[in-house]
Amino acid sequence: MSIHYSFNKNMILELCCENIESVEAAVLGGGNRIELCRNLEVGGLTPDRELTRQAVKCCHEGGLSVQVLIRSRGGDFVYTDDEVEQMAEDIRMAIIDEKADGIVIGALTKEGDIDLEACRKWMDMVRQPDGTFSCEVTFHRAFDRCRNPMEAIEQIAAMGCVRMLTSGQQPTAEEGIPLLRQLVEKAKELSVKYGHPFNILCGSGVTEVSAPIILQATGATEIHGSLRTGRATDVEKVKKVMAFMAEQG
Repeated sequence: MSIHYSFNKNMILELCCENIESVEAAVLGGGNRIELCRNLEVGGLTPDRELTRQAVKCCHEGGLSVQVLIRSRGGDFVYTDDEVEQMAEDIRMAIIDEKADGIVIGALTKEGDIDLEACRKWMDMVRQPDGTFSCEVTFHRAFDRCRNPMEAIEQIAAMGCVRMLTSGQQPTAEEGIPLLRQLVEKAKELSVKYGHPFNILCGSGVTEVSAPIILQATGATEIHGSLRTGRATDVEKVKKVMAFMAEQG
């Protein structure tokens, strides 16, 4: 599998898609990448096999990569052993069976720290004999419920994740700009320290209006949003954000 890593060169728009209509709109609008999920009303859950297959086909034909959300239920991010095993099987489905480009994972302890044991188990599913990974791994917004963000970001980078989706521990990314700015700078340090790309993906409540504000205020190069009208991603909203990014060079 050929993996493309973005490393602070060009701005990236990731569209959060829960149906094939949104996937098609992401492609038509010229987006760079999608996070595929279902049930956005509970923050997103793992998509089923058929949607994953359709999305991978559509995106790969259109030149977009597909990151599959691995989350078995809504609510908190503290998981039982059985839930961890179920999500391991979901990773097998997404990456080994359906050939997605990456997974989006996250788990916490009841104390509000990163559940390193669960995350390492999932990452071992895609770890190759030489220690590298067969796909990209993103840590999701479980980070926003961590009690110590600077300790957590260090652990996430050390695990080998290439990016972290966060709102800066606020309801929306625009509200989280102060922490996001700090996280972007920290991520640059950690990329050097651990020798692999590690970017901050700003997300939550992002619109075609707020995306430029967030990117300029934080120095981030990656942003995440559904950019929907109704239940589906809006092609024109995608184009508007992509036009802004193109202007930035």
